Amino acid sequence: MTSIYLDHNATTALDSRVLDAMLPWMRGQSGNPTSRHIFGRSARAAIEHARAQVAEACGAYTSQVVFTASGTEANNFAVKGITANQTAAQVLYSAIEHPCVSRPALSLQQHGWQSRAVAVDHHGLVDTAQLKSLLEAPTGLVSVMLANNETGVIQDIAAIAEMAKRAGAFMHTDAVQGLGKLALDFTGLNVHAMTISSHKIHGPQGAAALVLDKRVDIQPLLHGGGQERGLRSGTENVAAIVGFGMACELAVANLNNFTAHTKALRDQFEQGLKSLGVTIFSNKAARIPNTSFFAVDGIEGETLVVALDRKGFAVASGSACSSDSTEPSHVLLAMGVNPDLARGAVRVSFGTQNTAAQVAELLHALQNEVLRLKQLTGMAA
Repeated sequence: MTSIYLDHNATTALDSRVLDAMLPWMRGQSGNPTSRHIFGRSARAAIEHARAQVAEACGAYTSQVVFTASGTEANNFAVKGITANQTAAQVLYSAIEHPCVSRPALSLQQHGWQSRAVAVDHHGLVDTAQLKSLLEAPTGLVSVMLANNETGVIQDIAAIAEMAKRAGAFMHTDAVQGLGKLALDFTGLNVHAMTISSHKIHGPQGAAALVLDKRVDIQPLLHGGGQERGLRSGTENVAAIVGFGMACELAVANLNNFTAHTKALRDQFEQGLKSLGVTIFSNKAARIPNTSFFAVDGIEGETLVVALDRKGFAVASGSACSSDSTEPSHVLLAMGVNPDLARGAVRVSFGTQNTAAQVAELLHALQNEVLRLKQLTGMAA
């Protein structure tokens, strides 16, 4: 049985064209990018070409792109690095942030900071009235993700950033789920820092970036040889960075096709879900086009994920980084969803390789599994 992959928000397959760009830096003698000889100079040139590709993909200047090893590192870098050179005040983050933003924010309490989560409404949109109220207290940093990894909901980051700036705070956005799914414009988003990651756009794992306004005084997380303008020490992963650059170039070229194709699949899928009587979360809000988050009342999400996996469909019960947790989605709880219903949450995230025929197969399997599981639990009418 061939499994059908429907978990593209967690990670994506490496594009063959990306691999082709990487292979010369994996097979041949690659110099250290800081070396002065021809091998080192070639590696440095490859990194700078990739930096230009990444910058182009998110509407930034090359000098604003700082390479890291992961989105988690970039988010930690933003939260800890921007606050490190400030007098302790408060850091604000939305209640639906990924743990790699919320946990670094909470860790700042050890250094005299106050960390507060900003509420969201039942659609998953940030409560700007509460944010405005919280910003009346001295604030060093506000972090709000551009697109949620579970619901797919898109925030009005430019407006939120304007509120933060007026209050004298720096603004960071985790745009990991936005890259390749939305037309990113670092300047237009009005932020001081933005996180993006390679493996969400068919690039290699192990490469990401913090896009950073050059006027921001930020403290490095890693000290050493002074790579990345002294902001991220450590010998660069040339092959991964080259792959990241190529993946960004391809993502920009494919954006319109991705949007149209995955939205059509999601519309087909959610139309089919209606006959199953499921709850579709955040379907009244603007979302990235490939994401559907739903629940069947009375059926655990993990149970349904395992059942579908046995039928050949790879879906998720929430964030991949929190998949070992038995707690309900913190995103849904923040939205006011009943914990019992939240435990039933399942996420389907489509890619350009998925087809309408696969969606039809998924709906058929889902209908059968829901009926079977309800019968097992005595829920069938």
